[in-house]
Amino acid sequence: MTALAIETAYGPARVYLHCAEEGVAVLMLGHGAGGGLGAKDLVAVTRAAQTAGVHVALVEQPYRVAGRRAPAPANQLDTAWLTIADELSERFDALPLVFGGRSSGARVACRTASAGQAVAVLCLAFPEHPPGKPEKTRQPELDAVEVPVLVVQGERDPFGRPKAGPHHEIVMVDGDHSLSKDLETVSRAATEWLSRVLRPLA
Repeated sequence: MTALAIETAYGPARVYLHCAEEGVAVLMLGHGAGGGLGAKDLVAVTRAAQTAGVHVALVEQPYRVAGRRAPAPANQLDTAWLTIADELSERFDALPLVFGGRSSGARVACRTASAGQAVAVLCLAFPEHPPGKPEKTRQPELDAVEVPVLVVQGERDPFGRPKAGPHHEIVMVDGDHSLSKDLETVSRAATEWLSRVLRPLA
């Protein structure tokens, strides 16, 4: 594992690189709004991706690096993420980038996919709406992504269940928003999907 500090317009971000032996792509994974990079599903997917021959970059947003729990506004998160993506693209000789993350990090990945030229997006526990407020849907963020998307969602997630679409598929697993109850299924879904979407690029 290699740790990098990357300067953004909103302060330094931290990136933890977990490299595969011969990586065919780089998977960027962001954390949830109040959570960190130690979330069990992020750890499980990091290992699964490495096994599938994909480098993983775990991204800690500047507000977390600064010690704040409350998330930064969406435009700051997105701008910092794209700065990090540019840096990683240079570092890995323009290998294809897959954007991803859990919860809030999944939303950032969706919103920046086009601008960051991601080849695919991996969403863990996409927060379809705030708990108890289905009318405040975030489905348009998901629907706007034009590259392949995998959403791994807990059956009992209080943040709701996204709808499948032309470019995205949903895998439901036993559990809630944490996805920690069935990490084996989470890992397997990520591995199979990464292998499938990256095969044409290899």
